[in-house]
Amino acid sequence: MSLREDLMATRGSLLDVVPVMPVVVVDRVADAVPLARALVAGGLPAIELTLRTPAALDAIRAIVAEVPGILVGAGTVTTPAQADAAARAGARFLVSPGATPSLLSALTGTGLPFLPGTQTVSEVLAVLEAGYTEMKFFPAEAAGGTAWLASVAAPVPAARFCPTGGITRGSARSYLALPNVGCVGGSWITPKKLVDAGEWGQVTALAAEAAMLRG
Repeated sequence: MSLREDLMATRGSLLDVVPVMPVVVVDRVADAVPLARALVAGGLPAIELTLRTPAALDAIRAIVAEVPGILVGAGTVTTPAQADAAARAGARFLVSPGATPSLLSALTGTGLPFLPGTQTVSEVLAVLEAGYTEMKFFPAEAAGGTAWLASVAAPVPAARFCPTGGITRGSARSYLALPNVGCVGGSWITPKKLVDAGEWGQVTALAAEAAMLRG
């Protein structure tokens, strides 16, 4: 069973696929496949490709078609239409920065695993009431970071998080040490200057370093 098939079968393991989920912005479709291959070579067989550029959906399609060894997700999903478009493009999981009732309904309707975004305890409780225990904490650093996550672990033990936003290679380990954190979202693995220059070997090196953070 492949990584992708295993995740789809369990539907509860998004936070356990990799210690650092690469959060990637792609401006050029041509960069998508070599970037994905660089992440796999570094030991991070997953990618959250954000829907922030016109190239994003075509980039997802290209990675799905040409890099079978990576789990492809769509991030920055903010509307029901985006959730549907990402699913049709071949995304295998979805990530949103927030979670309104209509967006939660649309994410559920795709049949894909997803991480709804939360920032407050009330939002966490709303997501739990909807039946989901895994979620994104965003923007992590601006919203309280590790102190916030540690403070909610006891009163809301069912919630597990992928904190994203402002996390660096230096701070990632402190997040991963928390009992309610399964993985972190990281953009430092694929900095724009390396992607624009096609420095895939350096991306692989950063991915390999991040892959060692758990354990």
